[in-house]
Amino acid sequence: MALEALARVQVLVTTADEAGRVTAHGVPVALVRAQAAALALPLRVVTVPRGAPNAIYEAHLGAALAALKAQGIGVVAAGDLFLEDVRRYRQRLIEGAGLRAAFPLWGCASAEFAEAFLARGFAALTVAVDPRALPESFLGRPYDRALLRALPPSVDPCGERGEFHTFVTGGPTFRRPVAYRRGRVLGGRLELLPA
Repeated sequence: MALEALARVQVLVTTADEAGRVTAHGVPVALVRAQAAALALPLRVVTVPRGAPNAIYEAHLGAALAALKAQGIGVVAAGDLFLEDVRRYRQRLIEGAGLRAAFPLWGCASAEFAEAFLARGFAALTVAVDPRALPESFLGRPYDRALLRALPPSVDPCGERGEFHTFVTGGPTFRRPVAYRRGRVLGGRLELLPA
C-alpha cells in the first residue's frame, strides 16, 4: 500500500546477503524479483555480507542510493509506520545520498493499516517470527483477520517492532500472484521457494 500512496514508483530496492536471501526475513531474492515483476517494477538488490557491521551496510546502501540519484531518482520511500528511531536512521542514509526521504504510511495506526491492507485485497503470509514475541506456529499462516485476532496484545498488528515479517504475494496492484512453495521451518523463518 506504500506504493499506492506515491505519485510514481520507478524501482524497488531491497538488501540481501551473499546467499541471495533478503536481510530482514530470509526470503530468496528470486521471489522478490517475481514480486517486482508482478508489480511491473524493476528491482535493485543491494548485497550486504551476512552479519556485516552497520558501517558496511551503510556503505553498500549508500553506493546504491548514489546510483539511483545518478539515474535521476529524487525520492526514496520507506513503509515505516511509527518507529521514530528507524525513521531517523533511514532519513539520515537517504538524505546523506542527496535524495529526499518519504514515509507515505507514517503515522498510520497499525490496526487501521492492517484492516485497510486486508480490505483492499492484498495477500501475504508470515515468513519470519521473533521467537521472543511469537511461536513458530505462526509461520506460514496467511496474514488475515484470524491471524490478527490470534496475536498477543504485546505484538503490533503489522509487526512493526520486528515481532514478525510477512511476504506479500498478491493484491490489487499486482498483475498476477507470486507463485511460491513452502520449504522447511528453520530458526524462526519459513523457507519460501520459487514455485
